Amino acid sequence: MRAITRALTPAAATSKRPAAAEAARFAVIGTGWRADIFIRLAYLLPDRLTLTGVLAHSDASAERVARDWDAPVARTLEELLSRERPDFVVIAVPWAVTPGLVRELVERGIRVVAETPPAPDLDGLHSLWADVGARHLVQVAEQYPLFPLHAARLGLVRDGVIGTPTSVHVSSTHQYHAVALIRAFLDVGIGRATVQSFAATAPLIDPITPSGWTHDLTPKPATTTLATIDFGDRLFGVYDFTSNQWWNPVRPDHLTVRGSAGEIHDDIVVRMSDAVTPTVSHLDRGVSGLGMNFEGFDTTQVSLDGKLPYRNEFEGARLSDDEIAVAALLVGAGDWAHDRGPEPYPLAAAAHDRHLGLAIGESARTGRPAAVGDEPWGA
Repeated sequence: MRAITRALTPAAATSKRPAAAEAARFAVIGTGWRADIFIRLAYLLPDRLTLTGVLAHSDASAERVARDWDAPVARTLEELLSRERPDFVVIAVPWAVTPGLVRELVERGIRVVAETPPAPDLDGLHSLWADVGARHLVQVAEQYPLFPLHAARLGLVRDGVIGTPTSVHVSSTHQYHAVALIRAFLDVGIGRATVQSFAATAPLIDPITPSGWTHDLTPKPATTTLATIDFGDRLFGVYDFTSNQWWNPVRPDHLTVRGSAGEIHDDIVVRMSDAVTPTVSHLDRGVSGLGMNFEGFDTTQVSLDGKLPYRNEFEGARLSDDEIAVAALLVGAGDWAHDRGPEPYPLAAAAHDRHLGLAIGESARTGRPAAVGDEPWGA
């Protein structure tokens, strides 16, 4: 708790966030870097999120969580759930361990938010769905559509600003995350699709990795995978990802949504004002803390020509885009748990996007189209 207190300033106390009727109460299983994000958000947003406990699987990790976050730590699932009943449990552990924990929690009637992906492969997805799918107790932590700029773009698309969306090109993140974005912008449900991929290797510098700056500007082989996803009904997505693109500053992310009456490309919105007047506008990201603004550095809103397709409901906590999106996911999961809102990203959607991501890899390996057919989670 002490580390968090030092990070907070009076700006958090004067937040413009709307008051919540009830905070989402959740426990976390796991103590890795991703688990730390969920834990940290509970301390930064105490009016929206309540952490009931953390399950650690070693003495060392239990000691670290207690020391770094002053969080209640449990060593068994029974201890985690008996202290204070959460609305849902976040599972942030390695892929191979996730399905077993999902089954155990669903068997107890506990709602779950599992980290991505919910299972490592297609057989694992089938097995997990057969065991827990019918219970509708499992959500998956897919946060990318909730990033501020993505959320603003989605708002514009759903308002019909560019007409009916027909294609989406995502060059940002990998496999199922990118597929989730494509399907969100196209508003495509769970169904058949055909994937055609191509992979090529070319030299690229890699200045920074998850371990830090490399101080090495020597080009090294990097693989770019391009894929088209044909959803039928003249709707398709383009997947474009280069290895380590998450970190590499010379491969920034891009997103293009084309519609029947215009397009959005990154922060540029093109549409017709009338029958003879094409209009080009720019999405403007509002940021506090610049110059003589003393509110503290934070994202405030995203605007377009004076309208606000997105406002940061966590303004004052000074979160990164990823943290804003994860916080929105957790709040949404709390609303779902209390029957106040829809499922944020159900297991069926996650299984389908993972299947499409696996098809991208399969097609890239074989050079042949990969078909995604009818699956039990699409019923």
